[in-house]
Amino acid sequence: MRLRRATREDMPAVAVLHRLTMRASLAYLPELHTAEEDRWWFTTQLYPANAVWLAEDDAGLAGYAATAPGWLNHLYVHPDRQGAGVGPLLLAQAKDGAHELQLWTFQRNARARAFYEKRGFALVRLTDGAGNEEREPDALYRWTREPAQA
Repeated sequence: MRLRRATREDMPAVAVLHRLTMRASLAYLPELHTAEEDRWWFTTQLYPANAVWLAEDDAGLAGYAATAPGWLNHLYVHPDRQGAGVGPLLLAQAKDGAHELQLWTFQRNARARAFYEKRGFALVRLTDGAGNEEREPDALYRWTREPAQA
């Protein structure tokens, strides 16, 4: 598995992976955007505001992570590649050099919540979903780097 920093030209493929993963893993969410809108948003909004990392191998794009200072805004792994170590690899990249990361996930996304909790993220608060476009109850998590031991 190789990690590399994404380019703007990668964003259409990242949007396709995102849509596929959302449909497979979060089927309870409403589909609010078209594939064309996804491509536009990933290229013009997500990419300029985030460091986007891709996990790839000979089979293609396996996952991606998008970070901004203090935030893990996206971490999605192709449904056929989940459980194969792609998520931990991307999360390690996101944590590299960070003192603290926060993220949002949906309360019903038990697999993601367990993934993050296993890797040191602590629940900060639960909401009723009024602040997200899906209107789905969500959960805020935070990870803080342990001080180096002497």
